Amino acid sequence: MTGSHPGYLSPLLKQATGVNVEHGEGCYLYTSDGQRYLDFTAGIGVTSTGHCHPKVVAAAQEQVGKLIHGQYTTVMHEPLMQLSERLGALMPGDIDTLFYANAGTEAIEGALRLARHATGRPNIIVFQGGFHGRTMGAASLTSSGTAYSAGLQPLMGGVVVAPFPHAFYYGWSEDEAADFCLRELDRILETCSAPSDTAAMFIEPVLGEGGFVPANTRFMAGLRERCSHHGMLLGVDEVQAGYGRTGQFWSHSHFGVQPDIVVTAKGIASGFPLSAFAASNETMARGGPGSQGGTYGGNAVACAAALATLDVFEEEGLTDNAATQGAHLRQRLTDLAARYDCVADVRGKGLMLGVEIQQTGGTSESQLATAITDACEAEGLLLLRCGPRKQVIRWLPPLIVDREQIDKAVDIFERVLASTAS
Repeated sequence: MTGSHPGYLSPLLKQATGVNVEHGEGCYLYTSDGQRYLDFTAGIGVTSTGHCHPKVVAAAQEQVGKLIHGQYTTVMHEPLMQLSERLGALMPGDIDTLFYANAGTEAIEGALRLARHATGRPNIIVFQGGFHGRTMGAASLTSSGTAYSAGLQPLMGGVVVAPFPHAFYYGWSEDEAADFCLRELDRILETCSAPSDTAAMFIEPVLGEGGFVPANTRFMAGLRERCSHHGMLLGVDEVQAGYGRTGQFWSHSHFGVQPDIVVTAKGIASGFPLSAFAASNETMARGGPGSQGGTYGGNAVACAAALATLDVFEEEGLTDNAATQGAHLRQRLTDLAARYDCVADVRGKGLMLGVEIQQTGGTSESQLATAITDACEAEGLLLLRCGPRKQVIRWLPPLIVDREQIDKAVDIFERVLASTAS
């Protein structure tokens, strides 16, 4: 069940589970009294190679004995240079230059600053339901829920929120949702933020905290067309959906678009704090002098772990595994949706899938989703919720997950649905 708050930690930290972990291995977490949990949260998508992958552990241990911290505006170090070369080669199009930070929100802040400097324009367009972070600039871009901005107004100015093509929410087809949202975007450019004042559009190609909602090709192509026509930058927030999670290395690749800025974090270093954003050298060079920096960005141990993470991706085919196992997981969840009225929608890509829970009887969708995840925890399966009312149960296992583990997790979920949602 959802955990009570531990002493000495801020009471504002809300615990999603009551599990106190002693160690982790692969797709499992273990408590000190020997209880084992199948972890389909992956640290909110962070432990892409599973808990304590031997190759990642060995790389980090070796690096700790060589250099822990080499501040990268003071000195260079080999893990940083090697990672930049390898990660740069994975970037789309002409994007080849990176800036490193610690958390996704910091990388968003850096990308936001670059967009304004590079274009000389003040405004940013974001999309309904997007989550971009909790620091003030990133929180100003966030509309996945009011918890991230309540009591903080006024936030940063110059941000305009446009509709996201959430077909399930609107009750339309994907094409209908895309066409509506593009019409509304054009109206925003006519009435709220002139193109000559608009530096960039930032979008999660698959909404994370907003409910695990993929965009679609028609809509993303429309964004690219408008950005190119008006000299605006297109930034994709790949913090949760990127790094193989959706069955493509970058989630925007599903939609065939070329962004100008890519932001990444979470799965990049298998649990070590590391984030980055990337742009072409030409775009990056138009940033303000001295506008990029930070004490811990590109930490040597985190970079070594990130290099080992890429090795595991290549050697174990984790992106392909996400596509294969994700298809199986989606089919099993879709089968459940046909049998249980409380399951309103199954959506997502790869191993980033959301199950939308709807109200049944006198129980709200939020209460029911909480009851389901609490009951799953009691049976040894850890799941998280998202969406504006926390009504979406997200399936976010490590990318090493196999078919047997998926079947075990879905079997638990089905037993819980049969008992909790009946």
